[in-house]
Amino acid sequence: MSEPKILLLGAPGAGKGTQSSNITDHYDVEHVTTGDALRANKDMQTEHGTPREYMDAGELVPDPVVNEIVEAALGDADGFVLDGYPRNLSQAEYLSDIADLDLVALLDVSKEELVDRLTGRRMDPETGDIYHTEFNMPDEEEVRDRLVQRDDDTEETVRERLRVFEENTQPVIDHYEETGDLVRIDGEQTPDEVWSDLKAEIEDAA
Repeated sequence: MSEPKILLLGAPGAGKGTQSSNITDHYDVEHVTTGDALRANKDMQTEHGTPREYMDAGELVPDPVVNEIVEAALGDADGFVLDGYPRNLSQAEYLSDIADLDLVALLDVSKEELVDRLTGRRMDPETGDIYHTEFNMPDEEEVRDRLVQRDDDTEETVRERLRVFEENTQPVIDHYEETGDLVRIDGEQTPDEVWSDLKAEIEDAA
């Protein structure tokens, strides 16, 4: 399929970033994330003000503003992989009015596996590079010694992030399951195996 329009769902740590990169590289489509779209259009005027007004005040950007920003981002893209939106049911309903999706894919990973993945992450404070205690540690002892765990990767914080994700996004997953549009991908496989399954689903959707 050339220039597919894909919605990729998954909890923090499920591998959406890796698979979104695979999709954009292979199909030459845009990677649209809510955060990037808001930052790129923070001065865009909407009925409810600009994203900058909320971001500068440290407030959550309300749904109507996010919806307009995402609509503008998708309107500029021939094909895309959408990641981080919709975060709730009203956004999902809005999305159905503004885009014809070819595939809605969920990277399915158990909660305990997500906790292991996220709490095992370590950052090199000098370079910003991310490693993992189980899967991907640097060869140089000097680099290993200076790795730190970010505050948002502690177990308490990770479990809270997953709770919030489940509370907000489970209704979105249920919605697409009920409409028969949801495809579940086993996200606990290797990244290459996940990509192979995901690519097969994209091709099937053609």
